[in-house]
Amino acid sequence: MDDPLVLSRTIGGVLVLAAISAAVLWWFRVPHRFAPVGAIARGAAQLAFVSLVLQGVITDARWVAVVLAVMFGVAWWTACGRIGDRAQVGATVAVAMAIGVVVAAGTVFATGAVEATPRYVLALGGIVIGNTMTVASLAGRRFQEIVDDHWTEVEGWLALGATIRQATVGPARLAVHAAMIPSTDQTRTTGLVTLPGAFVGAIFGGLSPLEAGRFQVVVLAAIMATASITAVLVALGSGRSLRLRPAVSEQ
Repeated sequence: MDDPLVLSRTIGGVLVLAAISAAVLWWFRVPHRFAPVGAIARGAAQLAFVSLVLQGVITDARWVAVVLAVMFGVAWWTACGRIGDRAQVGATVAVAMAIGVVVAAGTVFATGAVEATPRYVLALGGIVIGNTMTVASLAGRRFQEIVDDHWTEVEGWLALGATIRQATVGPARLAVHAAMIPSTDQTRTTGLVTLPGAFVGAIFGGLSPLEAGRFQVVVLAAIMATASITAVLVALGSGRSLRLRPAVSEQ
């Protein structure tokens, strides 16, 4: 983006969109109404930095591994913060996300569905890690909400001698279903409602629409596999935190 006019128009458009978001949330008196503005500013700064860095590392497998590790760490930190106490859920979320990413990405490259070059590893890995973060956050938060709403039922199963896993398997299944909805809907409507970034980016990068579509299908399948594994492991692992929960008694 060397043209100053294009850059200024881009900045102007982004500022207007950020202002619209803040104004709507302020009008409706939503808590943290300026959070989207901060998120846009942070995202822009991070993308500018990453764009400069990736110019020198995108063909080096070692640096790609470092970049993916940083992405995973930030994704894990963010998901844990959304779910609750990082010290309490950190290990569960890290294991769930790692297994989901490794299984999905490993399957893609092991089967040869996508060539295992640094460029494709970075592209697929970044997309999968981002979606893993989202589904882990949703599964963990939804599990806690469902358990809170049905705590008397959970407590009743525990009183009858059920284990934590047995008492919370119902809420865990509902949490997994809820966490999978965004990924499922995005996959079902791809091409009709949305044109995913991977598809558009591949075309802009010089691939034919057919080849870009092939890559996008692989990405969507990887997202679904990762989301399924991560959501189930997070929901099951979240039940362990109930051991520290004080008993609730009805007066």
